[in-house]
Amino acid sequence: MRIGVLTGGGDCPGLNPAIRGIVFRAIDFNYEVVGIFEGWKGLIKNTSKTLTLEEVEEIISKGGTILGTSRTNPTKKEEDMQKVFENFKAMNLDALIAIGGEDTLGVANKLHQKGLPVVGVPKTMDNDLSCTDFTFGFDTSVTIAIDALERLRDTARSHRRVMVFEVMGRHAGWVALYTGIGGGADWILIPEKSVEVDKMCEHLKKAHARKKYAIVVVSEGVQLPSANAEKEELDAFGHMILKKRGIGEAIAEEIEKKTGIETRTAAIGHIQRGGSPTLFDRILGTRVGVKAVELIQEKNFGKMACLKGNEVIAAPLSEAVSTLKTVDESWVNFANKLIK
Repeated sequence: MRIGVLTGGGDCPGLNPAIRGIVFRAIDFNYEVVGIFEGWKGLIKNTSKTLTLEEVEEIISKGGTILGTSRTNPTKKEEDMQKVFENFKAMNLDALIAIGGEDTLGVANKLHQKGLPVVGVPKTMDNDLSCTDFTFGFDTSVTIAIDALERLRDTARSHRRVMVFEVMGRHAGWVALYTGIGGGADWILIPEKSVEVDKMCEHLKKAHARKKYAIVVVSEGVQLPSANAEKEELDAFGHMILKKRGIGEAIAEEIEKKTGIETRTAAIGHIQRGGSPTLFDRILGTRVGVKAVELIQEKNFGKMACLKGNEVIAAPLSEAVSTLKTVDESWVNFANKLIK
């Protein structure tokens, strides 16, 4: 049997451990693994190579993806969808493993519905995929963010400033929430909750009076009604590209205007995506990669390997991509207990 594997969407630490886990488990079943380059683009253009044990044996500690990635969406054009099916046959594939987030797995689900034997592996540093407790990439990205926050704390304390720290996460606030809680921030802004500017500024004045500095963590997807953020272009999946919104700058301006305290901002951006994966992401990436091959061996297609508690199980792709997993009220309440 020949299994194709691709990595689509944004890169994150843990992709290479997942690829490695796939190859290692495939060897047990005498399956051949074909790496498809640059996500769905590789299936459209028929670019791939066989992945051997020697090629993947030492990639467990490497960030990014050895296969490359893209945000190509084959469902936008009928001819691209046709190419996907044609090249699946041209590569002599018997099954396909798609590693990605809601967009990549959304395409995988549509292909499964059209008869392609496909299984999914969830990845996203945003941790916003349903049916799984965590996705690999998240733990590493938050660990990097907390390290950056601690460095910002030093300069905030030295200059008696408020520091606004903008993190990634798109339209789910998990990265900001965990960074803020784990880094001991004085205020956390997430897309799921409206910004209470006056309440935030009053609290920051108290925090600053007590310790001579304050830290605010803001998710890139937060909406600030008073900010005139220009409309962004959309990506191939119809999502607004957030890079030019500058929400951190807008929040910092509001804080300085209302508190009179010198306020600076920093955005970690794509630094969160790179670097060696943490132990958690190495283990999780490996486990879901192994599980994906076992789902193929069982002919259990249309499913995604996911983490529930401490078990890696199968969940329908259709359920995994049906709704975005966002921060719920219980987490908001927990975070509020730590704002003093």
